[in-house]
Amino acid sequence: MIFEKRKRLRFLGRLVVTAFLLVSMLTGCGTTGEYTLQAVEYLNQMEYDSAIEALDIAEEEGEELRQIYRIRGIAYMGKTWYAKAASCFEAANKRSDGILRDMDYDISYYLAAAYTKNGKYSDALRVYNAIASLRPRDKEVYFLRGNAHMALGHYEEACADFEKAIQMAPTDYDQLIKVYEALSSFGYAEKGKTYLREVLKQQDKKMDPFVVGRIYYYLQEYQNACLTLEQAKKNTNPDSYLYLGKAYEATGDYNYAASVYQAYLREEGPHAGIYNQLGLCEMSRKDYVKALDAFQSGLELNEKDTLQVLSFNEIVAYEHLGEYEQALSLTEQYLKKYPDDLEAKREYEFLLTR
Repeated sequence: MIFEKRKRLRFLGRLVVTAFLLVSMLTGCGTTGEYTLQAVEYLNQMEYDSAIEALDIAEEEGEELRQIYRIRGIAYMGKTWYAKAASCFEAANKRSDGILRDMDYDISYYLAAAYTKNGKYSDALRVYNAIASLRPRDKEVYFLRGNAHMALGHYEEACADFEKAIQMAPTDYDQLIKVYEALSSFGYAEKGKTYLREVLKQQDKKMDPFVVGRIYYYLQEYQNACLTLEQAKKNTNPDSYLYLGKAYEATGDYNYAASVYQAYLREEGPHAGIYNQLGLCEMSRKDYVKALDAFQSGLELNEKDTLQVLSFNEIVAYEHLGEYEQALSLTEQYLKKYPDDLEAKREYEFLLTR
């Protein structure tokens, strides 16, 4: 029996983007060899086994070993082999020449991410403490350390770190919302809302309507969000349309929400995130054929940042349509790319019984 499908669909705005999937700074220092660069290309295509094979050849050819350890660690993260990934990042750190550069911090961030994914929050905290002591003006470390504290049940310490990150960048509203989402995910939504309300209290007339509307959305003041975001959509920012549509969905007006998404696609052209949200809206209206069409239209754009969420939602749409064999086949393909998705694994087990 299909249960709570609406909750299991994937929302782009609520995805947690993990640092280990980023492949910036792969040529952070020194000369990067031919096979190492080839591994980077494989990483960009999420072909982790091929990346690992290329790195093995790179090591045999004597290419720069620290780069190899670092990139191999990222590939292992993609394979969900977090303990192996941590070992690689540790080995990369040990090959530092003692002069701290951006790459040293970059590797440390990856190492903390590997510890976090492996449930070793105390080890992650130790790494973040080291980064904070050396880079006290790096606001990102306070946000991430706050998350580690939350995972360890250190509520006061987490709030102190979140507040430090906010104080260092009071107009970084994306970070502000990330702080809210982090607190909410651990059951402290009301605490997160105090930060959002403080921003609204201090706002001036020059504050971007999109920022104000988005804050209203997270405060669950949907009527205010709709009114403000109607002004914001004039700038044709796709996020304005996304949040405006989601605000109308939250009020139960799925018809108008769908029209918002369709208006953007009609006037501004294809956009994977808009297609995904339109598909979710059609699912709420129980029009699974239109939902599937929207998800597949998004997938056709082949944008790396949206492939996972659209692929998962496509599976759910097929399941709602009763096409279980197709859903099962797509789930098998999905798990080859995203083997650490526990929800997809449960979906696969369910589909095997159909």
